[in-house]
Amino acid sequence: MKSRLAAAAPWWRPTAGNLLAIRGGRPLVGTYPISGAKNAALPLMVSALLTPHLVTLRNVPANLDVAMLAALLQRLGCEMHWSTRGGDLSLTLSADRVHPGRIDADLVTRMRASVLLLGVLLARCGEARLPMPGGDAIGLRAIDFHISGLQTMGAVVTLEGGLISATAPAGLRGADIMLPQPSVGATENLLLAAVLADGTTTIRNAAREPEIADLAACLIAMGARVSGLGTHMLTVSGGAALSGAVHDVMPDRIEFGTLASAAAMTDGELMLPHGRLDLLGSAADSFAAAGVDIVKAEGGILARRGGSGLRGIDVTTQPFPGFATDLQAPTMALLTVAAGASAISETIFEQRFRHVDELRKMGADIAVHGRTARVRGVERLRGAAVTCTDVRAAAALVLGGLAASGDTLLDGLDHLDRGYDRMAEKLAACGAALARTGRE
Repeated sequence: MKSRLAAAAPWWRPTAGNLLAIRGGRPLVGTYPISGAKNAALPLMVSALLTPHLVTLRNVPANLDVAMLAALLQRLGCEMHWSTRGGDLSLTLSADRVHPGRIDADLVTRMRASVLLLGVLLARCGEARLPMPGGDAIGLRAIDFHISGLQTMGAVVTLEGGLISATAPAGLRGADIMLPQPSVGATENLLLAAVLADGTTTIRNAAREPEIADLAACLIAMGARVSGLGTHMLTVSGGAALSGAVHDVMPDRIEFGTLASAAAMTDGELMLPHGRLDLLGSAADSFAAAGVDIVKAEGGILARRGGSGLRGIDVTTQPFPGFATDLQAPTMALLTVAAGASAISETIFEQRFRHVDELRKMGADIAVHGRTARVRGVERLRGAAVTCTDVRAAAALVLGGLAASGDTLLDGLDHLDRGYDRMAEKLAACGAALARTGRE
């Protein structure tokens, strides 16, 4: 795996050490640049398979998920060139020749975004075969919506022995598709498939997350005909020959909200260049209600604890512009040290409270009833040995460790590496006392 990642993403150099040791109690002060969004970069990388021309992505986050997808795309025949000029990671992809059968199971089963290859390979090559995608263990996240939508567009799909086999014998054709739920992944998959399909495709009850609009904007720059960006109905006039494009990956709204929480939890002050309040949706109001000051300032967005301290709030995760499920875990960490009681209801994924037991080890007062977690704030968390269970849980435990008294030791750092661009390094530059280390 390491050699394949180095060949596809030579910039990927994970810091030695599989544990993260944090000495808490230090306020974060300084500048923490917000990276490009992982959840936008992955579908943008996949979109390059739709055209034989060059696609350049700028502001790409340097995380493990990007490196793994680069290795997977390389196996499919995509050539790539990386540039780190000015500290900004850029990627140019060339998919002149695509080989749909060369998919590595160990890469696919480690990342959910690989499911987007279904729509792209069907559209470009007329066939796709891949193992069931993996990713974080946060719920069933069935791909039924993806498959039924592609079938409506003329695909023949079979599932057997953990393998998805799909063909489009007469090519994909435009269709009117109603999604049962506004699934981000299904919306992206069908959008990618529709731009090369014959005829017009309408995706109703489409997800409205900013990452989808970012993907659509890149496709439009490539020559695709897409309308309805930011609404629940996307219309795609397919069949256009796509050219290349240059596109800037949108800033990571999840990293932004997470670091704003970190500033408030540690009673520090962080300047967050590239952060955008409009991308937070209703979470911006929730943070304000909880006592997190997020204000525009010269040089970016300034985040700190409000003068009246942190307060408990009630949060329900919803599709955008509602409160993002990816912000649920770091927000729970924030509320563990807020005055009063809070209730967090998770409506998107049914297994997204796995970080609760780890926060409890740090002294958090959390009780789970079904899909609602009730949090009573404590004066301070205490350091403990904890394990990261998914990408967002990893960030929540980092926040807990930064705010806790004593020492915290995080295991399972692959999850942190998957979702965040040099988080430990950037936190250290803002005064955090932390270091990666190995097991004794």
